[in-house]
Amino acid sequence: MTERAPERVDVLLYVQHLLGIGHVRRAAVLARAFRRAGLKVVFVTGGLPVGGLGLEDVEVVQLPPARAQDESFAVILDEHGRPIDEAWKARRRALLLEVYRRCRPRVVMTELYPFGRRKMRFELDPLIEAARADSPPALIACSLRDVVVRPESAEKAAWMIDRFTRQFDIVYMHGDPRFFRLEDSFPECDALARRLHYTGYVTEAGRAVAAARRADDTTGRGEVVVSTGGGAVGAALLRTALAARALSPLAAAPWRLLIGPNLPEAEFRAIAETAPEGVTVERARPDFVALLSRARLSISQGGYNTLMEVLASGVPAVIVPFAGGTETEQLQRARMLAENDLITVVAEDGLSPESLAAGIAKALPQGGAHGKTPFRLDGAEETARHLVSRMKEAA
Repeated sequence: MTERAPERVDVLLYVQHLLGIGHVRRAAVLARAFRRAGLKVVFVTGGLPVGGLGLEDVEVVQLPPARAQDESFAVILDEHGRPIDEAWKARRRALLLEVYRRCRPRVVMTELYPFGRRKMRFELDPLIEAARADSPPALIACSLRDVVVRPESAEKAAWMIDRFTRQFDIVYMHGDPRFFRLEDSFPECDALARRLHYTGYVTEAGRAVAAARRADDTTGRGEVVVSTGGGAVGAALLRTALAARALSPLAAAPWRLLIGPNLPEAEFRAIAETAPEGVTVERARPDFVALLSRARLSISQGGYNTLMEVLASGVPAVIVPFAGGTETEQLQRARMLAENDLITVVAEDGLSPESLAAGIAKALPQGGAHGKTPFRLDGAEETARHLVSRMKEAA
Protein backbone atom coordinates (compact mmCIF):
# COMPACT_ATOMS: atom_id res chain seq x y z
CA MET A 1 0.00 0.00 0.00
CA THR A 2 1.41 3.40 -1.01
CA GLU A 3 1.79 5.85 1.86
CA ARG A 4 -0.17 9.05 1.47
CA ALA A 5 2.03 12.12 1.12
CA PRO A 6 1.75 14.50 4.08
CA GLU A 7 -0.56 17.48 3.61
CA ARG A 8 1.23 20.61 2.47
CA VAL A 9 1.64 23.41 4.97
CA ASP A 10 -0.05 26.63 3.86
CA VAL A 11 2.67 29.19 4.68
CA LEU A 12 6.36 29.01 5.52
CA LEU A 13 7.16 32.44 6.95
CA TYR A 14 10.90 33.18 7.15
CA VAL A 15 12.25 36.06 9.25
CA GLN A 16 15.84 36.97 10.11
CA HIS A 17 16.31 39.72 12.68
CA LEU A 18 19.92 40.85 13.03
CA LEU A 19 19.97 43.85 15.39
CA GLY A 20 16.62 44.76 16.91
CA ILE A 21 13.56 42.57 17.40
CA GLY A 22 11.02 44.58 15.40
CA HIS A 23 11.19 42.33 12.36
CA VAL A 24 10.42 39.14 14.27
CA ARG A 25 7.65 40.80 16.30
CA ARG A 26 5.93 42.07 13.15
CA ALA A 27 6.29 38.65 11.49
CA ALA A 28 4.70 37.07 14.56
CA VAL A 29 1.67 39.37 14.22
CA LEU A 30 1.32 38.16 10.63
CA ALA A 31 1.62 34.52 11.69
CA ARG A 32 -1.16 34.94 14.25
CA ALA A 33 -3.40 36.57 11.62
CA PHE A 34 -2.71 33.70 9.22
CA ARG A 35 -3.75 31.22 11.92
CA ARG A 36 -6.96 33.13 12.58
CA ALA A 37 -7.67 32.89 8.84
CA GLY A 38 -7.39 29.10 9.10
CA LEU A 39 -3.93 28.72 7.56
CA LYS A 40 -1.35 26.24 8.80
CA VAL A 41 1.89 28.14 9.39
CA VAL A 42 5.54 27.20 9.92
CA PHE A 43 7.44 30.15 11.39
CA VAL A 44 11.17 29.97 10.64
CA THR A 45 13.37 32.36 12.58
CA GLY A 46 17.11 32.81 12.23
CA GLY A 47 17.87 35.45 14.85
CA LEU A 48 18.63 35.15 18.54
CA PRO A 49 15.62 33.63 20.36
CA VAL A 50 12.95 36.11 21.42
CA GLY A 51 10.36 35.23 24.03
CA GLY A 52 6.75 36.30 24.27
CA LEU A 53 5.90 36.11 20.57
CA GLY A 54 2.52 34.48 21.20
CA LEU A 55 3.00 31.65 18.71
CA GLU A 56 1.74 28.79 20.85
CA ASP A 57 -0.41 27.33 18.04
CA VAL A 58 2.21 27.88 15.32
CA GLU A 59 5.12 25.55 14.57
CA VAL A 60 8.28 27.56 15.24
CA VAL A 61 11.58 26.44 13.74
CA GLN A 62 14.65 28.07 15.28
CA LEU A 63 17.64 27.95 12.94
CA PRO A 64 21.17 28.33 14.38
CA PRO A 65 21.00 31.98 15.45
CA ALA A 66 22.83 34.83 13.73
CA ARG A 67 23.11 38.50 14.59
CA ALA A 68 24.85 41.62 13.28
CA GLN A 69 28.05 42.67 14.99
CA ASP A 70 26.91 46.31 14.92
CA GLU A 71 24.58 48.69 13.14
CA SER A 72 26.65 48.58 9.94
CA PHE A 73 25.49 44.97 9.36
CA ALA A 74 28.88 44.34 7.72
CA VAL A 75 29.76 41.32 9.88
CA ILE A 76 27.32 38.58 10.85
CA LEU A 77 28.07 36.60 14.02
CA ASP A 78 26.85 33.21 15.18
CA GLU A 79 25.34 32.59 18.61
CA HIS A 80 28.85 32.33 20.12
CA GLY A 81 29.94 35.71 18.77
CA ARG A 82 32.10 34.29 15.97
CA PRO A 83 31.88 35.50 12.35
CA ILE A 84 29.90 33.00 10.31
CA ASP A 85 31.89 30.98 7.77
CA GLU A 86 31.11 28.78 4.77
CA ALA A 87 30.71 25.65 6.89
CA TRP A 88 28.19 27.41 9.14
CA LYS A 89 26.30 28.65 6.07
CA ALA A 90 26.21 25.14 4.59
CA ARG A 91 24.78 23.67 7.80
CA ARG A 92 22.08 26.30 8.10
CA ARG A 93 21.18 26.09 4.43
CA ALA A 94 20.78 22.32 4.73
CA LEU A 95 18.53 22.72 7.79
CA LEU A 96 16.32 25.26 6.04
CA LEU A 97 15.94 23.09 2.95
CA GLU A 98 15.13 20.13 5.17
CA VAL A 99 12.30 22.15 6.73
CA TYR A 100 11.04 23.03 3.26
CA ARG A 101 11.06 19.42 2.05
CA ARG A 102 9.24 18.28 5.17
CA CYS A 103 6.37 20.77 4.97
CA ARG A 104 6.27 21.63 1.23
CA PRO A 105 4.43 24.92 1.81
CA ARG A 106 1.98 26.36 -0.67
CA VAL A 107 3.42 29.81 0.08
CA VAL A 108 6.97 30.82 0.97
CA MET A 109 7.03 34.31 2.49
CA THR A 110 10.31 36.07 3.21
CA GLU A 111 10.42 39.03 5.55
CA LEU A 112 12.29 41.91 3.83
CA TYR A 113 14.33 39.88 1.31
CA PRO A 114 15.30 40.78 -1.45
CA PHE A 115 15.00 44.42 -0.31
CA GLY A 116 17.30 43.63 2.60
CA ARG A 117 19.07 40.67 4.22
CA ARG A 118 21.35 40.20 1.20
CA LYS A 119 23.83 38.46 3.46
CA MET A 120 21.31 35.64 3.90
CA ARG A 121 20.96 34.91 0.19
CA PHE A 122 23.21 31.85 0.64
CA GLU A 123 20.14 30.10 2.06
CA LEU A 124 17.22 32.12 0.74
CA ASP A 125 18.01 31.70 -2.95
CA PRO A 126 18.18 27.87 -2.63
CA LEU A 127 14.94 27.93 -0.61
CA ILE A 128 13.14 29.95 -3.29
CA GLU A 129 14.58 27.81 -6.08
CA ALA A 130 13.28 24.66 -4.36
CA ALA A 131 9.86 26.25 -3.90
CA ARG A 132 9.58 27.35 -7.52
CA ALA A 133 10.69 23.93 -8.76
CA ASP A 134 8.08 22.08 -6.69
CA SER A 135 4.97 20.57 -8.28
CA PRO A 136 2.85 22.56 -8.08
CA PRO A 137 5.22 25.47 -7.41
CA ALA A 138 4.82 27.51 -4.24
CA LEU A 139 3.69 31.11 -4.34
CA ILE A 140 6.66 33.32 -3.40
CA ALA A 141 5.82 36.45 -1.41
CA CYS A 142 7.79 39.22 0.27
CA SER A 143 6.63 40.86 3.49
CA LEU A 144 7.94 44.43 3.44
CA ARG A 145 7.58 47.24 5.95
CA ASP A 146 6.46 50.69 4.80
CA VAL A 147 9.94 52.21 4.34
CA VAL A 148 12.79 50.56 2.45
CA VAL A 149 16.34 51.51 3.42
CA ARG A 150 17.60 53.02 0.17
CA PRO A 151 20.59 51.07 -1.24
CA GLU A 152 23.78 53.08 -1.31
CA SER A 153 24.40 52.19 -4.95
CA ALA A 154 22.33 51.95 -8.13
CA GLU A 155 23.81 48.49 -8.68
CA LYS A 156 22.32 47.16 -5.43
CA ALA A 157 18.92 48.65 -6.25
CA ALA A 158 19.06 47.00 -9.68
CA TRP A 159 19.99 43.69 -8.03
CA MET A 160 16.95 43.93 -5.73
CA ILE A 161 14.60 44.63 -8.65
CA ASP A 162 16.09 41.84 -10.75
CA ARG A 163 15.94 39.32 -7.92
CA PHE A 164 12.34 40.21 -7.13
CA THR A 165 11.06 40.13 -10.72
CA ARG A 166 12.71 36.76 -11.40
CA GLN A 167 11.81 35.02 -8.15
CA PHE A 168 8.76 36.60 -6.48
CA ASP A 169 5.06 36.65 -7.24
CA ILE A 170 3.95 39.40 -4.89
CA VAL A 171 5.21 41.95 -2.37
CA TYR A 172 3.02 42.90 0.56
CA MET A 173 3.93 46.42 1.63
CA HIS A 174 2.77 46.90 5.21
CA GLY A 175 1.84 50.54 4.98
CA ASP A 176 -0.86 52.81 3.59
CA PRO A 177 -0.27 54.67 0.29
CA ARG A 178 -2.28 57.61 1.60
CA PHE A 179 0.53 58.16 4.08
CA PHE A 180 3.69 56.71 2.57
CA ARG A 181 4.23 55.07 -0.82
CA LEU A 182 6.97 52.66 -1.79
CA GLU A 183 8.42 55.13 -4.28
CA ASP A 184 8.97 57.60 -1.45
CA SER A 185 11.88 55.47 -0.24
CA PHE A 186 12.55 53.28 -3.29
CA PRO A 187 12.11 55.29 -6.53
CA GLU A 188 12.93 52.27 -8.72
CA CYS A 189 9.73 50.49 -7.70
CA ASP A 190 7.87 51.01 -11.00
CA ALA A 191 8.93 47.49 -12.00
CA LEU A 192 7.05 46.12 -8.97
CA ALA A 193 3.72 47.86 -9.57
CA ARG A 194 1.79 44.85 -10.88
CA ARG A 195 2.93 42.66 -8.00
CA LEU A 196 2.59 45.24 -5.22
CA HIS A 197 -0.21 45.11 -2.65
CA TYR A 198 -0.54 47.68 0.14
CA THR A 199 -1.98 46.10 3.27
CA GLY A 200 -2.12 48.85 5.85
CA TYR A 201 0.07 48.78 8.95
CA VAL A 202 0.66 45.49 10.75
CA THR A 203 -0.14 45.90 14.44
CA GLU A 204 -2.34 44.50 17.18
CA ALA A 205 -2.01 47.66 19.26
CA GLY A 206 -5.61 48.76 18.74
CA ARG A 207 -6.86 45.52 20.24
CA ALA A 208 -4.47 45.87 23.20
CA VAL A 209 -5.54 49.47 23.86
CA ALA A 210 -9.22 48.51 23.84
CA ALA A 211 -8.55 45.69 26.32
CA ALA A 212 -6.55 48.02 28.58
CA ARG A 213 -9.38 50.54 28.66
CA ARG A 214 -11.85 47.84 29.69
CA ALA A 215 -9.59 46.68 32.54
CA ASP A 216 -9.45 48.12 36.07
CA ASP A 217 -5.64 48.17 36.15
CA THR A 218 -4.19 51.63 36.76
CA THR A 219 -0.51 50.66 36.54
CA GLY A 220 1.46 53.41 34.82
CA ARG A 221 -1.22 56.08 34.97
CA GLY A 222 0.29 59.53 34.46
CA GLU A 223 3.80 58.19 33.83
CA VAL A 224 6.39 59.12 31.27
CA VAL A 225 7.29 55.87 29.49
CA VAL A 226 10.74 55.72 27.91
CA SER A 227 11.33 52.71 25.66
CA THR A 228 13.98 51.51 23.21
CA GLY A 229 12.48 48.44 21.54
CA GLY A 230 14.91 45.54 21.65
CA GLY A 231 17.47 47.76 23.34
CA ALA A 232 20.47 46.99 21.15
CA VAL A 233 21.06 50.64 20.22
CA GLY A 234 19.10 52.51 22.89
CA ALA A 235 21.53 53.12 25.74
CA ALA A 236 22.27 56.74 24.78
CA LEU A 237 18.57 57.64 24.66
CA LEU A 238 17.97 56.06 28.07
CA ARG A 239 20.81 57.98 29.71
CA THR A 240 19.77 61.23 28.03
CA ALA A 241 16.19 60.76 29.21
CA LEU A 242 17.34 60.40 32.80
CA ALA A 243 19.31 63.63 32.51
CA ALA A 244 16.46 65.44 30.73
CA ARG A 245 13.87 64.67 33.40
CA ALA A 246 14.86 67.45 35.75
CA LEU A 247 14.89 69.97 32.88
CA SER A 248 11.47 69.04 31.54
CA PRO A 249 7.91 70.12 32.44
CA LEU A 250 7.38 66.57 33.75
CA ALA A 251 10.15 66.56 36.34
CA ALA A 252 7.68 65.75 39.11
CA ALA A 253 5.90 62.96 37.24
CA PRO A 254 6.82 59.30 37.68
CA TRP A 255 9.00 57.95 34.87
CA ARG A 256 9.38 54.37 33.71
CA LEU A 257 12.32 53.20 31.57
CA LEU A 258 11.59 49.97 29.68
CA ILE A 259 14.72 48.30 28.35
CA GLY A 260 14.66 45.53 25.76
CA PRO A 261 16.48 42.20 26.07
CA ASN A 262 19.32 43.12 23.71
CA LEU A 263 20.90 45.66 26.04
CA PRO A 264 23.66 43.82 27.95
CA GLU A 265 22.92 43.15 31.59
CA ALA A 266 25.89 45.22 32.79
CA GLU A 267 24.59 48.30 30.98
CA PHE A 268 21.08 47.65 32.26
CA ARG A 269 22.34 47.56 35.85
CA ALA A 270 24.44 50.69 35.35
CA ILE A 271 21.39 52.64 34.14
CA ALA A 272 19.21 51.28 36.94
CA GLU A 273 21.77 52.28 39.57
CA THR A 274 21.82 55.91 38.37
CA ALA A 275 18.04 56.30 38.32
CA PRO A 276 16.77 58.85 40.87
CA GLU A 277 13.73 58.49 43.07
CA GLY A 278 10.53 58.47 41.04
CA VAL A 279 12.08 56.56 38.12
CA THR A 280 11.44 52.86 37.59
CA VAL A 281 13.93 50.95 35.45
CA GLU A 282 12.95 47.50 34.26
CA ARG A 283 13.13 45.15 31.31
CA ALA A 284 10.50 45.47 28.57
CA ARG A 285 7.04 44.27 29.59
CA PRO A 286 4.34 42.42 27.65
CA ASP A 287 1.79 45.06 28.77
CA PHE A 288 3.72 47.87 27.04
CA VAL A 289 0.73 49.06 25.02
CA ALA A 290 -1.48 49.09 28.12
CA LEU A 291 1.11 51.22 29.92
CA LEU A 292 1.21 53.60 26.96
CA SER A 293 -2.58 53.94 26.97
CA ARG A 294 -2.43 55.23 30.57
CA ALA A 295 0.75 57.30 30.22
CA ARG A 296 1.20 61.06 30.19
CA LEU A 297 3.95 60.93 27.53
CA SER A 298 5.98 58.43 25.51
CA ILE A 299 9.66 58.84 24.63
CA SER A 300 11.05 56.28 22.23
CA GLN A 301 12.97 55.54 19.09
CA GLY A 302 11.09 55.40 15.81
CA GLY A 303 10.76 51.72 14.94
CA TYR A 304 7.73 50.55 12.98
CA ASN A 305 6.14 48.53 15.79
CA THR A 306 6.70 51.11 18.52
CA LEU A 307 5.28 53.94 16.45
CA MET A 308 2.14 52.00 15.63
CA GLU A 309 1.70 51.22 19.33
CA VAL A 310 2.25 54.85 20.27
CA LEU A 311 -0.26 56.06 17.69
CA ALA A 312 -2.89 53.51 18.65
CA SER A 313 -2.57 54.46 22.33
CA GLY A 314 -3.12 58.16 21.62
CA VAL A 315 -0.35 59.26 24.00
CA PRO A 316 1.68 62.42 23.22
CA ALA A 317 5.03 61.22 21.90
CA VAL A 318 8.61 62.34 21.49
CA ILE A 319 10.45 60.24 18.91
CA VAL A 320 14.23 60.09 18.58
CA PRO A 321 14.72 58.11 15.35
CA PHE A 322 17.67 55.73 15.23
CA ALA A 323 19.99 56.83 12.42
CA GLY A 324 23.12 54.72 12.95
CA GLY A 325 25.07 53.15 10.11
CA THR A 326 23.15 53.41 6.83
CA GLU A 327 19.72 53.40 8.49
CA THR A 328 17.25 55.99 7.17
CA GLU A 329 13.98 54.14 7.74
CA GLN A 330 13.09 55.50 11.19
CA LEU A 331 13.91 59.09 10.27
CA GLN A 332 11.80 59.01 7.09
CA ARG A 333 8.77 57.58 8.86
CA ALA A 334 9.09 59.93 11.85
CA ARG A 335 9.33 63.00 9.63
CA MET A 336 6.12 62.06 7.82
CA LEU A 337 4.31 61.56 11.13
CA ALA A 338 5.62 64.87 12.45
CA GLU A 339 4.39 66.63 9.31
CA ASN A 340 0.94 65.28 10.15
CA ASP A 341 1.25 66.65 13.73
CA LEU A 342 1.05 63.17 15.23
CA ILE A 343 4.42 63.13 17.02
CA THR A 344 7.32 65.40 17.99
CA VAL A 345 10.73 64.50 16.56
CA VAL A 346 14.09 65.15 18.27
CA ALA A 347 17.09 64.35 16.10
CA GLU A 348 19.47 61.68 17.33
CA ASP A 349 22.35 63.69 15.90
CA GLY A 350 23.17 66.15 18.67
CA LEU A 351 20.74 64.60 21.16
CA SER A 352 21.18 66.22 24.58
CA PRO A 353 19.21 66.55 27.82
CA GLU A 354 18.31 70.08 26.74
CA SER A 355 17.03 69.12 23.28
CA LEU A 356 15.03 66.22 24.68
CA ALA A 357 13.49 68.42 27.39
CA ALA A 358 12.53 70.94 24.71
CA GLY A 359 10.90 68.14 22.71
CA ILE A 360 8.87 67.14 25.76
CA ALA A 361 7.67 70.70 26.25
CA LYS A 362 6.61 70.85 22.59
CA ALA A 363 4.83 67.47 22.60
CA LEU A 364 2.63 67.99 25.65
CA PRO A 365 0.34 70.73 24.28
CA GLN A 366 0.34 69.06 20.85
CA GLY A 367 -1.34 65.97 22.30
CA GLY A 368 -1.42 62.51 20.75
CA ALA A 369 -3.20 60.81 17.89
CA HIS A 370 -5.93 59.47 20.20
CA GLY A 371 -6.12 56.40 17.99
CA LYS A 372 -7.37 58.51 15.04
CA THR A 373 -4.56 57.84 12.61
CA PRO A 374 -4.89 58.87 8.96
CA PHE A 375 -4.02 55.38 7.75
CA ARG A 376 -5.04 51.74 8.08
CA LEU A 377 -3.89 49.63 11.02
CA ASP A 378 -5.37 46.29 9.89
CA GLY A 379 -2.42 45.16 7.79
CA ALA A 380 -2.14 41.67 9.26
CA GLU A 381 -5.78 40.85 8.55
CA GLU A 382 -5.57 42.31 5.02
CA THR A 383 -2.42 40.31 4.26
CA ALA A 384 -4.13 37.12 5.38
CA ARG A 385 -7.27 37.89 3.36
CA HIS A 386 -5.36 38.65 0.19
CA LEU A 387 -3.05 35.67 0.60
CA VAL A 388 -5.99 33.29 0.99
CA SER A 389 -7.48 34.75 -2.18
CA ARG A 390 -4.23 34.25 -4.11
CA MET A 391 -3.93 30.70 -2.86
CA LYS A 392 -7.46 29.89 -4.08
CA GLU A 393 -6.62 31.33 -7.50
CA ALA A 394 -3.52 29.15 -7.69
CA ALA A 395 -5.31 25.97 -6.58
